[in-house]
Amino acid sequence: MLSASVGMIPVVAETTARALALLGLLQAHRQWSGTELARRLGVTARTLRRDVERLRDLGYSVVSTRGASGGYRLEAGTGVPPLLLTDDEAVATAIGLRVAAGHGLVDAEQTALRALAKLEQVLPARLRRRVSALAEHVAPVRGAAPEVTTELLATLALACRDHERVRFTYVAAGGERTSRRVEPHSLVATSRRWLLVGWDDLRSDWRTFRLDRMDALTCTGARAAPRHLPAPDAAALVAGHAWEPRCRVEAVLDVPLDEARRHLGGWGDDLHSLDGERTRWTIAADQPAAVVCALVWLPPGALVRLDGDPQVLAAVRAAGLGVAALAAGTGGDAVGAPG
Repeated sequence: MLSASVGMIPVVAETTARALALLGLLQAHRQWSGTELARRLGVTARTLRRDVERLRDLGYSVVSTRGASGGYRLEAGTGVPPLLLTDDEAVATAIGLRVAAGHGLVDAEQTALRALAKLEQVLPARLRRRVSALAEHVAPVRGAAPEVTTELLATLALACRDHERVRFTYVAAGGERTSRRVEPHSLVATSRRWLLVGWDDLRSDWRTFRLDRMDALTCTGARAAPRHLPAPDAAALVAGHAWEPRCRVEAVLDVPLDEARRHLGGWGDDLHSLDGERTRWTIAADQPAAVVCALVWLPPGALVRLDGDPQVLAAVRAAGLGVAALAAGTGGDAVGAPG
């Protein structure tokens, strides 16, 4: 394990796994009772007090209070204490710094590389070899990414942690500017973009916001009660909101709903029974070719109508599938533009 302090950066060999475990618990929860900390660490109350003193000697501000509601908590100190990292944490931190250098943060490349240089100075040789191997043989994909300041990212991260409402001006994809009041929940990095997941007070719904489209951010100081996400986590919510299909068609199938589900399997995400005998299938895709691929799963003679964008219907005709007659309007009911 590794301990690196900022400044002189000495290696402190006497740190123990138990001290790391204690620090991790204090960072994960605002306050612990002494009894619970000792139980989790498998030590006596006396040993716990010695470990707390060790963290204090290293520069961590561990506050203890007496009484029924007392215990231990970790508070911000006046200086930067040493970093206490396990081997895996040290390697993961180094990898994270390299990734951060290309993730759309303003000045992140120089800042991350400076921090990485400080960390690598105190890495044992066995860890430095692992980090160097990753740096030499893992090539990040670089490209144009909307820039976001680290100050904005940090401000929103604190607002998420403290459940503090924020106000900002937001520019939509079409250029429309609107004022938003949001209860921030989480930050998500995806596709080289930073997104804020939060509850939009004015729209009474969950929304995702690109940080590069925000302006005039203000922390209001007002706290909001934590809300339950309508998804397993913020990343799952973003995945559900981020994709906007460019092609959408409505297919009417001459088969009951159960049979349609059996034929289509994973393709049939959006199926609805029409009259017990026929099924409506909504196909959403990024491009016309994907719609054609979806139609391949239909059993012969199942498609009786296809409505949608003329360009998508033209792609169906050109594919030469068994629905060509329908797409030309010469067989079945019809295939045409949405009415």
